[in-house]
Amino acid sequence: MGMCLSRSSGPVKKRQSKRLTNQSAAAVNGGGSNRWSRNRSSKRDDSIIQERALAAAILLQQQMQNGGGGGAAPFDRSASLRYPNSNSKKNQPLPRSSSSRARSLTDPLLQPHQLVNQEVKVDDLETNHFVLVHGGGFGAWCWYKTIALLEEAGFKVTAVDLTGSGIHSFDTNSIASLSQYVQPLTDFLEKLADGEKVILVGHDFGGACISFAMELHSLKVSKAVFVAAAMLTSGQSALDMFSQKTDSNDLMRQSQIFIYANGNDKPPTAIDLDKSLLRDLLFNHSPAKDVALASVSMRPIPFSPVLEKLCLTDSKYGSVRRFYIETTEDNAIPIALQQNLISNNPPEQVFHLKGADHSPFFSKPQGLHRILVDISRIPST
Repeated sequence: MGMCLSRSSGPVKKRQSKRLTNQSAAAVNGGGSNRWSRNRSSKRDDSIIQERALAAAILLQQQMQNGGGGGAAPFDRSASLRYPNSNSKKNQPLPRSSSSRARSLTDPLLQPHQLVNQEVKVDDLETNHFVLVHGGGFGAWCWYKTIALLEEAGFKVTAVDLTGSGIHSFDTNSIASLSQYVQPLTDFLEKLADGEKVILVGHDFGGACISFAMELHSLKVSKAVFVAAAMLTSGQSALDMFSQKTDSNDLMRQSQIFIYANGNDKPPTAIDLDKSLLRDLLFNHSPAKDVALASVSMRPIPFSPVLEKLCLTDSKYGSVRRFYIETTEDNAIPIALQQNLISNNPPEQVFHLKGADHSPFFSKPQGLHRILVDISRIPST
């Protein structure tokens, strides 16, 4: 604020100095006549301006009364930008905010209702219910931006805490299987009414979790979306996927802290992540406030589910339409590894989220939201 005051005070003093100089010169040269001449000129200018303003007002009133006056658009009292109508070009860019407020890269530039085509009725979609499944160490809390955007766009959203994650009170070290870890999700799907379907969205290890749920409840899943996720083939485990990374400087390997709750002579029970490396590993493009939230909210990842190999069939898991969202600046599951997963188990369509780190719900919430809405609108084949 001090800078603003300093910048504005300079020109004011300069104008005052100029006026004093002009008055002094006028006094020396018989300035009374000059002042009278300037006053008459000023009055004529004011009269011309008033006449033009009156003529414009009359013309505007005629246009409004005539419904546009020969094709001219009625006066628009709104200073906001208009959204494109249904006749606009398909590739017309979304309108940008006219606000001059400085924004960060992760600030929402558009309101949620601007991110969705106004002609689309959510109730007419095959399903308008998203079920969000977090990755290893995360919880339902990580989806807070996505939940807000989807709900304000008219969708129904459910974010689950898997066993021992988020606010789920179970001890992570006691989780012995993938089915036990995924139970909150499978319980939710079991309780859906007959004929009701949802769109499953899995992030990170959540990709393996929704695959497990798709095999059990394929009739209740309309589409499955893998967001920088473990999209595994049958007989493959998450550990198999990560073992494809052989770089000795791999951030993931450096960040892992194994927990041996049953003793050091027993297999690990969970994996924790080094808090000092979280930003570089998971949040290299995310806002500091979201990194802070994650640092106090993340919990250890149960080890047994990571080891478990999936059993997936074409008749169940294979019957669900799959989509993948790549995160191009991902340090946890690098883009090369994501593309390898895609080539080994091709989905129906691949979306690219440029500039996103491993946590696009933090680093690119708008882009993620738009892709999810686009996927929901893809008609059934």
